[in-house]
Amino acid sequence: MIELFKSKVLLKVKGKNINRFIKKLTTRKIDILSLKYIDKNEALILIYKKDYEKVIKIKTIYEVFEKDIFGFIKIKKILKLNRHLIIIIILCIMFFYILTNMIFDIEVIHSNKEIRELIKFELQENGIKKYSFKKSYEEKEKIKERILNKYPDKIEWLEIIEQGTKYVIRIEDREIVKIKNNNKPRNIVAKKDAIIKKVMASKGVIIRDTNDYVKKGDVVINGDIVLNEKSKGKVRAFGKVYGEVWYVIKTSYPFVYREEKLTGKSRDVYVIGFLNKEIELSFSKYKNKRANEKVIFSSQILPIKFTLQNQREINIKKWILTFDEALLKGKELSIKKVKKRLKEKEYIIRSKYLKSSVNNSTIDIEMFFAVYEDITDYKEIE
Repeated sequence: MIELFKSKVLLKVKGKNINRFIKKLTTRKIDILSLKYIDKNEALILIYKKDYEKVIKIKTIYEVFEKDIFGFIKIKKILKLNRHLIIIIILCIMFFYILTNMIFDIEVIHSNKEIRELIKFELQENGIKKYSFKKSYEEKEKIKERILNKYPDKIEWLEIIEQGTKYVIRIEDREIVKIKNNNKPRNIVAKKDAIIKKVMASKGVIIRDTNDYVKKGDVVINGDIVLNEKSKGKVRAFGKVYGEVWYVIKTSYPFVYREEKLTGKSRDVYVIGFLNKEIELSFSKYKNKRANEKVIFSSQILPIKFTLQNQREINIKKWILTFDEALLKGKELSIKKVKKRLKEKEYIIRSKYLKSSVNNSTIDIEMFFAVYEDITDYKEIE
């Protein structure tokens, strides 16, 4: 392979007794890579470019012409002749790369403006904003986990979906029922559109049957006691309503599956940071690591800092998945996502794969889920 890129020159030599000239070359240790006689007074000789000046010095009565060049010298010549075209091609590739790997819009889907603004702020803090480069699947998962862990009382579920040059963020906030110490009459209503599967009431009148379809806000257990079409009084209804609720879950899964595992080894290392590069003050380095750093010194003028890193060694394994393998993994991840949201006594009734599409390095999957879920909600009787 190295030999292929070495600079070579093809010479055309004319003169009487070509063999005598060939002997001169070999005597002076000039490598002849190939030799082809055209006739007894003319031949083609391939030599290294570094020997060209030596040949010119000893040619004497012979005529020597440069016929062609090969290797690095030819590449250099081609690049020089086509430099403007090459620069344009490189700029076009860079422009295309930027267009296809940059996010131009971020849409947060939620009815509550406060939640939308909160998520937009957290995404921006984690580097997801307009005109920034796309994050890898692993980075998006880590950002999602950080936000969920930061707001466990506000956010139940969050998904970052890539749609071309746009991120769509779907959120479901956590509904915490605040128990009020009052005796105001109330109804128990459906929290979501559903088919009723089970109703239990310790106070109030059940007015909807199993397998009835209810919309969000429909009364299921009535706190208004009615007898012979007349109200006999109002009570504070107590009970539980379980229903079959439906979801379409969108999930992305990478074709390159990456697994990280800690080896148990760790150490403290001093590190000099300059621009985006790190110089470890150590004779040996971990090939892959996770690091928590403590800043000892950083300059406000120069892009330099001095830190102490606690490094933990990790082993990284990668697998390139086929379409079917990635699809199967994506389905499993969708099921895990739904199960993670379920509370005690809730479960998946059935699931169905809907469709999938390939988006750059990931497969995007849509699945339908029917879930047995607590749909109990309350509405005071005015």
